[in-house]
Amino acid sequence: MTQAAHQELDLRLWAAHDPARLAVRCDGVDTSYGELEALSNRMAHVLRAQGVRRGDHVAIVVGNDVVAFALVWAAYRIGAYLTPIPSTGSPEDAAYVVQDCTASVVVVNAAHCAPMARLPSLVTPQPRWLSVRGSLPGFTELEPLLAQAAATPLDDEASGALMMYTSGTTGKPKGVWRALPAHRLPCPPFAADLVAMFDVTADSRYLSTAPLYHAAPLRFGLAFLAAGGSVFVMQRFDAQQALDIVERERITHSQWVPTMFNRLLALPEARRRAFRAPDHRVALHSAAPCPVPLKRAMIDWWGPILEEYYSGSEGVGLTALNSAEWLTHPGSVGRVRKGRLHVLGDNDEELPAGQTGRIFFSGIAPFQYHNAPDKTAARTSSQGFQTFGDVGYVDADGYLFLTDRLDDMIISGGVNIYPQELEGALMEMPDIAEVAVVGAPDPDFGEKPVAFVVPRDPAADPAALRERIEAWALERLGRVKRPRDIRLVASLPYSAQGKLLRRELRKALNP
Repeated sequence: MTQAAHQELDLRLWAAHDPARLAVRCDGVDTSYGELEALSNRMAHVLRAQGVRRGDHVAIVVGNDVVAFALVWAAYRIGAYLTPIPSTGSPEDAAYVVQDCTASVVVVNAAHCAPMARLPSLVTPQPRWLSVRGSLPGFTELEPLLAQAAATPLDDEASGALMMYTSGTTGKPKGVWRALPAHRLPCPPFAADLVAMFDVTADSRYLSTAPLYHAAPLRFGLAFLAAGGSVFVMQRFDAQQALDIVERERITHSQWVPTMFNRLLALPEARRRAFRAPDHRVALHSAAPCPVPLKRAMIDWWGPILEEYYSGSEGVGLTALNSAEWLTHPGSVGRVRKGRLHVLGDNDEELPAGQTGRIFFSGIAPFQYHNAPDKTAARTSSQGFQTFGDVGYVDADGYLFLTDRLDDMIISGGVNIYPQELEGALMEMPDIAEVAVVGAPDPDFGEKPVAFVVPRDPAADPAALRERIEAWALERLGRVKRPRDIRLVASLPYSAQGKLLRRELRKALNP
């Protein structure tokens, strides 16, 4: 098969022409393209036999397992919506998503998600419950059903879609719904976009470092499989193990979040100096703002292979930039690669370059939050543009800079204070390893900024460190924007996707 064949982007195509090709390595087990195609077809037959029809919803709690990919392809081929649910959350959290998306079938990994055995007692009306990798009370085991199912495609395949739920860092997660494709497509349409943007070929070897129940790791994995590449899935992130895999498996593409960069840079200097990965040509990162000093340190170490992109579960647009662009526009998240970018003022008026406003996109099919029209309206402008909920500006060269989240802005004495601006200034201080700023109630000003700081030296004298931070903040930020309260902590709370959980910090303000 020629290298150009990846343009057709079809898992089935690669399975037919090169069935022995490595598709996925997960938990020490290799799955070939032929095996993944057969498993996906069997899954599709089982889901159909369980009554799943076009437009129905399938929810899965399976963790980082090759069955996640097989279930996505299966649901896609029968025209269903598939929703991955975090395997690390509580049964109550999972039950909320199952009920909200009205799943007709729920698949749970008995080996890795045993606490989810309580799900049937939390959901009404009852979907059909299937377990994989073992048995759970009240669940039907999937493996015997797969053994009886055909490994060939269904006769009447359609095109389904993912219905991802937002991470819920500020409240209950929301399902992102779009209408199903009108015509049969060989693979999810976003796969083609990602393949073209990040130079994915059949020779690509991709390290997936994050949970597959999040949008980016799952979608990138599907894109590499559509293009004939090999996907290496970590069960959980470990900095030393990740470096080992990049070297040993000749990884060409990898994906990270800024917290992972911190852990990589914290490895012993000898290990970092010994790292050699000549095949590693693209290190993608997203999900959270990356402090300028942190990204510069990674480029100094790995070279100009870092590529950053800004998008989200809502899929309303995408910006990206490579290392060379970032070095001339430090702190930017790139120029538009999908959709059209708009910076809007308070009255939805378009703002010129350099002015800060709400970031919106147009030119892509609009989304809806499932069962939440008010929340959809809050993310839609009067022109019909849609937003991820961020604030920022575009410079004269067209590069986007994010200043904060709409939900995180602090209004103190009538002044808008953006936590990300404060965090960026404080992160320039050598004494600080990590920092997060949230607003706290204040009787005089309404709100005041509070900084949670992880010291680079845990043994540093707390009083002296606070004094140095206060002086630094006053010089860099001025009297109005500087944090009024500095709290030294051992670590910051992050989601499995690497997003800072500011709600947990707000809870800590009044323990």
